[in-house]
Amino acid sequence: MNSHNLIITQYHPKYAEQTVSMWRESKEKAIGQKEGHSFENHIYFLNNILPENYQIDIVLIDDKVVGMIAYNDREISQLYIHIDYQGFGIGQILLDNAKELSSGKLTLYTFEVNENARRFYEKNGFRIRSKGHEKEENLTDILYEWTSNN
Repeated sequence: MNSHNLIITQYHPKYAEQTVSMWRESKEKAIGQKEGHSFENHIYFLNNILPENYQIDIVLIDDKVVGMIAYNDREISQLYIHIDYQGFGIGQILLDNAKELSSGKLTLYTFEVNENARRFYEKNGFRIRSKGHEKEENLTDILYEWTSNN
């Protein structure tokens, strides 16, 4: 991976299709089930719903979307890395950035079945706060919390 070609930039709708394709593929692989929402709904969510409460950054390598994060100063809503680019530290860069811009505390949800994500977050100082049930995917999800004074 050529990291000198790596650019982190604010999301722009011209990257909608690429971002949603990457997101769906990454999520489906992580939880072992198909995305329930249509591609069009997913794009609408990315372009119209998420930006109301979250800053969205994408990672580009040679103008190809290889990662995305949606976050604010209190929580991370989405963090997905292209399946061909996982394990290269891209998620780490995005997470560190979100921590830096946070209020000193961040929460996020991940699925219990997503062991790679759980390992990643726990390695980065996130602690389990609670477990619940996510209706849409019908899977157990975990609420994680990180505080800067851990």
